[in-house]
Amino acid sequence: MGGSVNNKVYNLGSTFVVGVDLGGTKVRGGIAGLDGRVLCEIVEATTPAAGRDLVPQLSGLVSRLAAAVGYDTSAVVATAIGGAGIPDADSGRFGRAPNLGNLEEFSLVSDLESVLGHQVVLENDVNIAALGELHEGVGTQHDSFAFVSVGTGIGVGLILDRQLWAGVNGGAGEVGYLPFGADPLHPTNHRRGPLEEVVAGDAIVRRYREYSTPTTESVIDAAEVFNLAERGDVHAVASLDEEAKWIAFALVAIDAVTNPGLFVLGGGIGTRLELHEPVRAWLTRLGHPEFEIVVSSLGSHASIVGAVRLAIDLALQPREREAS
Repeated sequence: MGGSVNNKVYNLGSTFVVGVDLGGTKVRGGIAGLDGRVLCEIVEATTPAAGRDLVPQLSGLVSRLAAAVGYDTSAVVATAIGGAGIPDADSGRFGRAPNLGNLEEFSLVSDLESVLGHQVVLENDVNIAALGELHEGVGTQHDSFAFVSVGTGIGVGLILDRQLWAGVNGGAGEVGYLPFGADPLHPTNHRRGPLEEVVAGDAIVRRYREYSTPTTESVIDAAEVFNLAERGDVHAVASLDEEAKWIAFALVAIDAVTNPGLFVLGGGIGTRLELHEPVRAWLTRLGHPEFEIVVSSLGSHASIVGAVRLAIDLALQPREREAS
């Protein structure tokens, strides 16, 4: 079966797009046909140095995904990458991406296009997940919602009237920079943002160590704190309650500006059911017991679905420039 992409005729059964969720610790990629059906996913650790070293890693990931469905990269017509930062569509660079190395020094898009030979687009990782929810998650029943991802950091993807709202410069939803949580006037809190300093996964561990006597250095990640709280550790419970408080503050701030009508919690921390009761308790204390909150049913798959959809949109648009 043939079809037209960028005024070229392709065999739709052998034409693919790739969606990538680029995280600070893991990279998840998926390959799909132009119908959006994801055929294969690959997950691997993010290269430690990140930065320019991401180019060979990401191009290799695309190659492995194509091989997994029996083709080479020439069958892939577009790749979309979601990462924790603010993309610059004009330069192809990623700004405010502290977990991915210094991606402002070079054009990730141009470098990848020169290797892959097809179009590449960047988008914020939470926006990508919000698009996934729009197409295959809560968006099947709701036209507007805020996807709130809490994990390594915190971010929001805004879907308003079935459209992603990324803001004029792509920075809408960067709620980690809201001026509460940590001291907003202290320069050390400007890199990740005052709110992100108190809700990121490492903040849960840091609080637990501060509350414990003596300091418990053996606890190394947020998952351990959740496990300790489940066993009744009062210091772990206190750390998670503080986490819930700041998430509730964020939801109230988001609602005041966008009033999305529905909050979808995602990310490795946001989807933890243990947090939902304390979040609702804090919302009640803040005067908003009426907020509608659900957990993402797609989980990590939301990012792949959203990235694939963005890549399809790119592939089907008239091409304004040739891959360098």
